[in-house]
Amino acid sequence: MAKILFYDIETTGTMYWKNGIHQLSGIVDIDGKIVESFDIKMQPNPKAVIDDEALKIAGVSREQIESYGTGMIQGYNNLVSILSKHVSKFDKSDKFHLCGFNNRGFDDPFLRAFFTQCGDNYFGSWFWANSLDVMVLASQHFMTTRSKMKDFKLSTVAENLNIELSHEQLHDALYDVTITRQCYYELCPIS
Repeated sequence: MAKILFYDIETTGTMYWKNGIHQLSGIVDIDGKIVESFDIKMQPNPKAVIDDEALKIAGVSREQIESYGTGMIQGYNNLVSILSKHVSKFDKSDKFHLCGFNNRGFDDPFLRAFFTQCGDNYFGSWFWANSLDVMVLASQHFMTTRSKMKDFKLSTVAENLNIELSHEQLHDALYDVTITRQCYYELCPIS
């Protein structure tokens, strides 16, 4: 059984050791089928530095993220509640494959830091060590044509895979994870 957690985050900056997560969205995919999706908007770690440029990219304001009714610990508890419905953190053979777009270089370190900040040092009980990264898969797929692409952002990769996009919705974590999943299955179709 293949269990994939497609996920995306929006953060208060680019450095996982000093910035925090304010939106965490995901799709629980088991054997190619969506069994659950979630969109957790939460106040970031109270110690997190908030960079206005990062908020601008995500299309949110300080006031918006400060008004989220969910705090960091409650956001973590919401996530773990979802994860525990689909995997047993006590079974070494039952884990999620994490999958995102450029998640190895960006999202994964933030997610691991988020678990640690919430007092959970057992990140590896939920997830396999090596993530699936759609950006890496796309690099292989577009190896001979990449030099002709304007950039290698999620939107550009999706467009080159003939996936319809709403540019206004990009940088909303739930929308981005939906596009990421579509890209994944274009690059790695279920046989």
